[in-house]
Amino acid sequence: MTDFFATCPKGLESLLAAELTQLGAESVKETVAGVSFSGSLETAYRACLWSRLASRIMLSLVSFGVRDDMDLYLGISNIPWENYFSPHQTLAVDFSGTSDSIRNTQYGALKVKDAIVDRFTKREGVRPNIDKREPDVRIQVHLKREEASVALDLSGPALHQRGYRAGTGDAPLKENLAAAMLLRAGWQQEPLLDPMCGSGTLLIEAAMMATDMAPGLLRDRFGLTELKLHDEPLWQSVLAEARVRAKRGMNKSAGLKFLGRDSDFRVLNRARDNARAAGLGDIIRFEEQDVARMQNPWPGERGFVVTNPPYGERLGEFPELLKLYQELGQSLRQGFQGWRASVLCSSPDLLSCLRLRAEKQYRLFNGALECQLRNYQIAEDSVASTKMVAEDFANRLRKNIKSLEKWASQEGLDAYRLYDADLPDYNAAIDRYGEYLVVQEYAAPKSIPEAVARQRLLDMVQATIAVTGVPGANLILKVRERQKGEQQYQKLAEQKQMLEVHEYGAKLLVNLQDYLDTGLFLDHRLTRRMLGQMAKDKRFLNLFAYTGSATVHAALGGARFTTTVDMSRTYLNWARDNLEHNGLLNSRHHFEQADCLKWLAECDEEFDLIFIDPPTFSNSKRMEESFDVQRDHLRLMQDLKRLLAPGGTLVFSNNKRHFKMDLDGLAELGLQATNISEQTRPKDFARNVHIHNCWLIHHSDASSV
Repeated sequence: MTDFFATCPKGLESLLAAELTQLGAESVKETVAGVSFSGSLETAYRACLWSRLASRIMLSLVSFGVRDDMDLYLGISNIPWENYFSPHQTLAVDFSGTSDSIRNTQYGALKVKDAIVDRFTKREGVRPNIDKREPDVRIQVHLKREEASVALDLSGPALHQRGYRAGTGDAPLKENLAAAMLLRAGWQQEPLLDPMCGSGTLLIEAAMMATDMAPGLLRDRFGLTELKLHDEPLWQSVLAEARVRAKRGMNKSAGLKFLGRDSDFRVLNRARDNARAAGLGDIIRFEEQDVARMQNPWPGERGFVVTNPPYGERLGEFPELLKLYQELGQSLRQGFQGWRASVLCSSPDLLSCLRLRAEKQYRLFNGALECQLRNYQIAEDSVASTKMVAEDFANRLRKNIKSLEKWASQEGLDAYRLYDADLPDYNAAIDRYGEYLVVQEYAAPKSIPEAVARQRLLDMVQATIAVTGVPGANLILKVRERQKGEQQYQKLAEQKQMLEVHEYGAKLLVNLQDYLDTGLFLDHRLTRRMLGQMAKDKRFLNLFAYTGSATVHAALGGARFTTTVDMSRTYLNWARDNLEHNGLLNSRHHFEQADCLKWLAECDEEFDLIFIDPPTFSNSKRMEESFDVQRDHLRLMQDLKRLLAPGGTLVFSNNKRHFKMDLDGLAELGLQATNISEQTRPKDFARNVHIHNCWLIHHSDASSV
């Protein structure tokens, strides 16, 4: 009896242990991502050829203590490598694990390689060469708690590489994970449908099981054949038995039913090629069809739907996938009563959109990505729901669209708010930017369970797509919480895709993906228009300018010159781009990157029209001190008064709820203020009386503007 070790993806250990036991293994013991076992050389050959779940089968050689790199070198040097392979063969070393003394796996692999090469050089005068891609011999060393375990890989290329797959889709499902899905689903040769089959892996693995075809039968290479301990007659005997079993299985395949569907004909062509390469082209049928139109291909019969839909690792893909999962669930309830279904996905949120109750669920790993496989029994009386998800929200959204679309068109706007937490259960804002929608979820109250809030958001996104007809790819989902300082400017992504929107004749650039805010505060739209109307021949200053949209309006309104100040180089460059986009970038428009408060205190220029929209609070590291708009607005006004020309106008705005202007303090400074918050709140923000507050401020001895 010899000791071996089989590796596998996490989550498959118990399945692999049962499989190896059936193949004749003894002393089977599960561990994380693998199973140790004992057996004869024939047992190892059968495991390499027949395991549908293992990634590699390895011959365990020795374990020894490792306190430092010298212990590792000496321990490897003492192994009689010449008994296993010759110095004329190529080798590769896979090293995993670290310790206090060996903290880098590449360094560990180098020490192992040096020890093997030095042993051959001293004993035979010839050293083996290294080949990391296709070595004759692969050596595995795992370091754990100062103990090194050494093994020889009998597999060669990983065992999930069956030999039939030449072309794959964007996110190929590994063959051993596909086999595990079928086993966990409880499938036993019933009619099988994969409605999103991709490169056909699930169906091919199922057909190989049904025809008793060894998963390694199509492979042209195994590592075991390169070793000196290899028994070629024994290996040929194991292969011959597998060929006979596969031939018998194919002869009995007439009643098997396998169907793969996909909406992409190019992917289907690859799946057909893979099935033919596996010798199963006549058993598996493929056809082009969208999930939304999915029907039972075998009327009157029941079977299994097993599938691995896309589940998108990027946030931007999520809204589009919500619709896909909703359609899959609808199709299953409508046309597959009495069937069983199994769906693998990394997102519980997406799985919840199926609106099916899982009988069982299993934790599996697709590479490093943790997934759930959920098994469903479709009820005999199941029917597809005709009721709109989040119907009350959908009705409100329809009403808002009817009210706002015509108004926006008449105003010359294609960026406006469609919905702003109108209903307490659906706590989000929805903004339209041309053909795109941005959904920003507000943080739910602590009294609402997280799962409930999350499901409401998912329902709202699905309903938004259904009501507006906007493709899922054009819906951007963001989560908004209470922000402090410059948190609103934090990056979310790195798409750098700019979109042009129109606002009262101005062309403004927005970025819908990369930041929590888009580069355009929609609630200040009327304020910007007012600034443009006031700016003719004026010297204009824009402080805390963000992306300079107010500067664009002032420049379009005929400002004599403009000065735009912001602390962020990114947003100043964005402001330049906005002016250039409107054909306004010239020497009359100046840009200053600076701490606005410090710049304001030091500036000795004079301006006829000033716009300032400071943050509610900021403690940026680039500022000399913190700023609180309620606490510090009088100090701000004192500096602004010095810059405001006689007869000039200061437009002061901020977004602090319940902000109170210190009118007495202003009077002492020689300033007077008029609250124009109501007049500057646009129609699409009419419900939110606290969205911003805005004031016109003049010198007390100046006439009103």
